[in-house]
Amino acid sequence: MPVPPQHSILDESYDGWDAVYRENAPRIYWLMKAKVGNHSDAEDLTTEVFLSAFRYVRVSATVGEVRAYLRMIARTVLTEHWRRTLGYQVAALDLDELPAGTAAPRYSDRLDKRVERILAGLPDRHRRVLELRFLRSYSIRETAAELGITVSNAKVIQYRALMLAAELARTPRPA
Repeated sequence: MPVPPQHSILDESYDGWDAVYRENAPRIYWLMKAKVGNHSDAEDLTTEVFLSAFRYVRVSATVGEVRAYLRMIARTVLTEHWRRTLGYQVAALDLDELPAGTAAPRYSDRLDKRVERILAGLPDRHRRVLELRFLRSYSIRETAAELGITVSNAKVIQYRALMLAAELARTPRPA
């Protein structure tokens, strides 16, 4: 079976939606799998990305534009997934990108206090992994490098931190 030609970003556009999907679905799937950690959610989220893209992306756009737009849609879909899953908005914001004197957006004091309470209840290393992964949007490799640990160790710490954070989220606040 012949392998379809790979488009370079310099090409004018894809041949059609089939080419857009065939060349980008694996990339989007693995991005989602890396973020959510399971096959079924990654498949569902990949489907959501392409359903959204079908409505808004022009096939006549350049390959680079299509890929950039798919990545933007993937971020939006992933953010919505975490909002549905966790029950509150999750946002990654690089404060270095804000103009001087601009305050970071706040979702609510109640939410901030809840997140702070949960993070404060975690051991330092667990808290740091969650901050890097979910609040700063580091990849698992970037997180491991930042902490000076192996990728496998970072994955284990992340799993344990998420389990403990979920337990802390279910625990009623002291009065």
